[in-house]
Amino acid sequence: MSYDFEAMLQTIKDKQWSLADIDWDAPGAETMSEETRARMKPFMADLVWIEHIGARGFSALAKKAPTPTIRDIYQHFHAEEQKHANAELALMRRWGMLEDDRIPEPNIQVKLAIKVLDSYGDSLPLSAMAALIPLLECALDGALVKFLTDEVEDPLCHEVFRHINSDEARHITVDFEVLDLLGARGWISTITSAAEIADPRVVVGLVVVFVPLINKVRDNVVAMGLQERKLMNAIRRFEKIGGRSEYTRRMVPFQAMRVLGSMIMNRSHPYHRFLADPLVRITDHVPARLIGKPQSWVDGLSPEAVA
Repeated sequence: MSYDFEAMLQTIKDKQWSLADIDWDAPGAETMSEETRARMKPFMADLVWIEHIGARGFSALAKKAPTPTIRDIYQHFHAEEQKHANAELALMRRWGMLEDDRIPEPNIQVKLAIKVLDSYGDSLPLSAMAALIPLLECALDGALVKFLTDEVEDPLCHEVFRHINSDEARHITVDFEVLDLLGARGWISTITSAAEIADPRVVVGLVVVFVPLINKVRDNVVAMGLQERKLMNAIRRFEKIGGRSEYTRRMVPFQAMRVLGSMIMNRSHPYHRFLADPLVRITDHVPARLIGKPQSWVDGLSPEAVA
């Protein structure tokens, strides 16, 4: 029985929420100690930028969606990821993490990701993007966000992330249903997806941008106290959900992301020593001037609690 994307689109519309719905001055901000504030500030900045990069990814997916309904869903997800980034910025403001309300400067790996997505995102193959996004969302929802809510006592933080987690659950559901839809088109689709994952733009995007970005975030959050077991569980969730469908399992991009995710989360894997760690060191020394000015779509970031 085919999935009802129309019903999901209606659910998404019905479940919309606004930053203006939240009382950002509610008690609880004082529960965060200076030590926790200093420790969480770089983590929150990374989280904000990952959400905004996710928004750009959904924007690209909307342009190549297989049906008009899925296109509309992706457009809503694009807006929701931007809203998540702004909600997290509003939390940073609440906790005194923003200097003069300035948006935190992205690290060099984030800047590279923004540059590549802006230059090539709209032309990247659908199946490759459709497999990468749920891998990132499983890790984000299942590990990073859970870590944040475990670390922070502020009740408003938990309220905000109840909204965000509800959105992310729908994102992950649609992510895998789209992969299932693509895989159900038969072996021609399977062969096509194998060719797409070998597209030079995909290879360069994964190796030069995705690998150092995720590896740096991964090591930073583990250094803060996140247990590696929880990261592994997040990736197993990606494998488990995708593995339920024969059609998704036959998609080469899904299998490639499954293997990549397992390597990323296992710090003892040679992948880190021979690829990820050297790429982090190399990209750390890329001069910002070579990347150029930030693209206009990052202007959607704001700590203002508006609708």
